[in-house]
Amino acid sequence: MSEPRTALITGANRGLGHATAAELRRRGLRVIVTARDGDAAAEAAARIGPDVRAHPLDVTDPDAAGRAAARLGAVDVLVCNAGVLLDAGDDPLAVPLDVVERTLAVNLLGGWRVAQAFVPGMVKRGWGRVVFVSSGTGSFSAGLWTGAPAYSVSKAAINGLTTMLATCTKGTGVLVNAVNPGQTRTRMMPRAERTPEQAAAGIADAATLPDDGPSGVFLSGGREIGW
Repeated sequence: MSEPRTALITGANRGLGHATAAELRRRGLRVIVTARDGDAAAEAAARIGPDVRAHPLDVTDPDAAGRAAARLGAVDVLVCNAGVLLDAGDDPLAVPLDVVERTLAVNLLGGWRVAQAFVPGMVKRGWGRVVFVSSGTGSFSAGLWTGAPAYSVSKAAINGLTTMLATCTKGTGVLVNAVNPGQTRTRMMPRAERTPEQAAAGIADAATLPDDGPSGVFLSGGREIGW
């Protein structure tokens, strides 16, 4: 019997990331919970199960992802979930650009940085799954949402990054996709009806695609949607 795959989830101390970590463990993967606060990561891992590992990972720290990759060893599944929404209610013409910069630092550069740390190892080993947690607010086909312009642009950029990484890993055994989990009841959206556990199923599906699964696509509810 082959060894179970190892999955690392960023921003997994609560909400959607925590639910995704729990779902991947339920599906038999070895799980590493990461969060900016190491104590919060450890507490979250303990809530999921005694076999779940934890590691501090601030995705905005230029060196943190590299340190994590060196310490944790092989990671087969990467779920880039860490994100912030800082500009709800702002207008594109008035949103403070320092807020835009902070949003991009986490939502875009954070995921990019973590991918650079872990995906080359997947390519070398000939197998990997990368999932970027995106949003319908960053979809050009649906129309970018102007009610949180920094957040929307960051998710549109993540979608672009997804397609580029899928292109450069084509034929290597690594599949790279983005998932729109839909409106989910988290700290960002406390009034949403959908629970994190319900939304996590779609992310976990993308993280456990078969070898003939798609790469470079935008998924929602198990189906491909327009960028």
